[in-house]
Amino acid sequence: MTEFETKLVHGIPQNDNQTGAVNVPVYNSSTYIFPKVAAKIRWDYARSGNPTRNYLEDQLAALEGGAQGFAFSSGLAAIHAVLSIFSPGDHLVIGNTIYGGTFRLINQFFKRWQLEFTAVDTQDPRQVEAAVQENTKAIYFETFTNPLLKVTSVKQIAQLARKHNLLTIVDNTFLTPYLQQPLALGADIVIHSATKYLGGHSDTVAGIAVAKSATLAQQIYFNQNGIGAVLSPENANLIRRGIQTLALRMEKHTSNAAKVVSFLQKQAQVTHVYYPGIPGTRDYEIATAEAKGYGGVLSFELRQDLDAQRFVEKLKLIKLAVSLGAVESLIELPAKMTHAELSPKEQLAVGITPQLVRLAVGIEDPRDLIADLAQALGE
Repeated sequence: MTEFETKLVHGIPQNDNQTGAVNVPVYNSSTYIFPKVAAKIRWDYARSGNPTRNYLEDQLAALEGGAQGFAFSSGLAAIHAVLSIFSPGDHLVIGNTIYGGTFRLINQFFKRWQLEFTAVDTQDPRQVEAAVQENTKAIYFETFTNPLLKVTSVKQIAQLARKHNLLTIVDNTFLTPYLQQPLALGADIVIHSATKYLGGHSDTVAGIAVAKSATLAQQIYFNQNGIGAVLSPENANLIRRGIQTLALRMEKHTSNAAKVVSFLQKQAQVTHVYYPGIPGTRDYEIATAEAKGYGGVLSFELRQDLDAQRFVEKLKLIKLAVSLGAVESLIELPAKMTHAELSPKEQLAVGITPQLVRLAVGIEDPRDLIADLAQALGE
């Protein structure tokens, strides 16, 4: 079994039962029997390991080309476990545009434990290198930033990181391993909010981390087991099921997004569209070189005289909600919703204005999506 789309459907067999079930069972047991007190057993307590969760973790490791995968109760739990491998006094260079929850975790939690951070534009390697200090341990960034879809070259940052003996940690939620495998491009750890495209149906919350090396995997596992924010067997099964249709969904998300972008670019009410699939930009060049496609998320600026809140509330088919990566299209205002953790000054510093709208394009008929956008724009 070598081809990627086959791996999406068929994960790594757990050889755990004799029933002939085509899917790994959902193991709800919290504890497991020891045949003898001193027996060396694979499973002992569900926080430390669960066969259903292990199937998912093995599958993601195979899809990403890593040594080991880990499934968490949320994307932020995955980020927390990964950043917890560092010690007080360690310094990380991070992207200056990151998910609001990650921003909160870094600034309101990890800084309290004396981790140090410098935020820079990771699209500019000179800024990244200038931020490296004697105590720097890693570079952390989102491959496609949220919400402006700025694209950072994993290859370029990983090369710079190796030069300074640093780790490269990548949040690749927007692309998924179907469109990009950062470990193959030089990254050391890849993170996903599996709530999004990997699950794909807005019915579960989950996070994934995959380590390239066994040494890093041991450190992440210690945190996963010690902190305990593990994914439940039921939710692991939902993510497993979502992954089986990932290729089909990502192709449709990407195709629909391209059609919506084409429509929005022609509207007088829209002053700018942010999408890596638009030719003639640096984002397009990097994405084309390092990814298989441009994904299903886009953002756009409405004209200053338009009421952005009224626009999103006028939509009938497209749902006003945070999150992304689901079969249904979701829209939101980053300044008031996903990135409200940032102050107005911090928002403007990274390009988030009150007129910015983020749209996660679903797999509906694109004609219906465009008609809904048109009526909300007042056409």
